[in-house]
Amino acid sequence: MLTRIAATMLGAAAVLATGAAAPRLAHADGKTYTIYLSNNFVGNDWRQQMLRSASVSVKKGPLAGRVDLHIENVETTTQAQINSLNNIIRAKPDAILIDAGSPTALNPTVEKACAAGIVVISFDQVVTADCAYQVASNWDTMTHDLAVWMVSALGGKGKVLMDRGLAGAGISEMLQSGYEKVLKENPGIEVVGYFNGNYALGPEQSGVASLLAANPHIDGILTQGYGVGALKALQDAGRPVVPVTAFSYNISGVTCVQTPGAKCILGVNPAYLSSEAIKLAVQILDGKKPAEKVIQFESPRLTTDLLKADYSKGADLQKLEVGKNAFPDQPPGLALPISPDWVEITPKEAAGS
Repeated sequence: MLTRIAATMLGAAAVLATGAAAPRLAHADGKTYTIYLSNNFVGNDWRQQMLRSASVSVKKGPLAGRVDLHIENVETTTQAQINSLNNIIRAKPDAILIDAGSPTALNPTVEKACAAGIVVISFDQVVTADCAYQVASNWDTMTHDLAVWMVSALGGKGKVLMDRGLAGAGISEMLQSGYEKVLKENPGIEVVGYFNGNYALGPEQSGVASLLAANPHIDGILTQGYGVGALKALQDAGRPVVPVTAFSYNISGVTCVQTPGAKCILGVNPAYLSSEAIKLAVQILDGKKPAEKVIQFESPRLTTDLLKADYSKGADLQKLEVGKNAFPDQPPGLALPISPDWVEITPKEAAGS
């Protein structure tokens, strides 16, 4: 679900990317648009929350009454998504939103939709067809901000462990590269060990545990996953809790807040990207096209400690707080934060409980 894109949006689109001061959409006097969401995978918590976020956001707030939403889930094959998209095109909707199974294989079908006058927005995992809009998290600024937070937490000096993620995964290489770029600019921080967390609690915990045995002193851990496995490995080894970077699963937020002495920062790839894509589609159909088609969504960073650091321009750091953006009574796999600032999606709605 993690996709790197290369350009920022300007003008009206910048409002969407930052999530700040979003323009209001028309209500009763605005046209209702038929919008299809094509999703190629439902096998993890994020995708299921993404679909719930889309369904909830069209029923309230500025999108209420503006969208007739149809969700099409398909098998996890490119051909299945192509076949589904061809059926959707024949239905002649106003817009199609795509969480794509391939950045390139869907392009001929996407171009067919564009040629039929249909607005196409790919989000999360995006297509590369020139006619389609793209909405995805800005992973470059995110990894930069997580790494500079770690530098600040350590006062510019220390020994750290680094997660390589999942072997062979493009996003893993990108996140590792983003961390390492910042550390190269801060030679007082030394990486003394690497592990593959595989975006799972068990491998993260065992990977950190094996490196702790070989390193009597560790000052910080940069993970690509939960961070919870790293904290558990420290506790099991009787070692001091050290600053940790991770990503915004509910279990991560809750554990970071509730673990004495824990310092964490969580990168965010919000499940409500689907809601942002719908809002953008309505804006475009209303005649308010953004200046650029490639949109990097700047998500907040959630942290236990609002440290001063050389963050990216406009970075929004938000303090982790139980009941506000971490929820002990909700599923551990819930993606935080759960709601954009222009519509309320409750924890129960996001979790489907």
